[in-house]
Amino acid sequence: MNLWLAVFLGGGAGSILRFGISNLFLRMEVKGAFPWATLSANLLATAFLAWLIMRYEILLPGKEQWRALLAIGFCGGFSTLSTFSFENYQLIRDGLFAYAALNVLISVASGILLFYLFARTV
Repeated sequence: MNLWLAVFLGGGAGSILRFGISNLFLRMEVKGAFPWATLSANLLATAFLAWLIMRYEILLPGKEQWRALLAIGFCGGFSTLSTFSFENYQLIRDGLFAYAALNVLISVASGILLFYLFARTV
């Protein structure tokens, strides 16, 4: 498979999953200003990417099309820095500074922790 096509297909699948998670949180009627759906999507994408990167050479040696599809496309489409940034802007704009700081802290610290935990299992 062409690498460009692999990234395209993976990105589409990741974006659909992210959209599904957002809709799930809407259907569950999660109330409040904290951006739970984006946090969940970003942490799930980070956990999958950490697992994939730490095991890539074991599971898929020499299969660059799978790396393009899963790591670049899927995880790139599934996670969302732009939405994360916009939601933090909205929290700050609305005077919810503690929520914004908590969101940044949880997102960044948890993402790094996930990579650390997966690296220890290799």
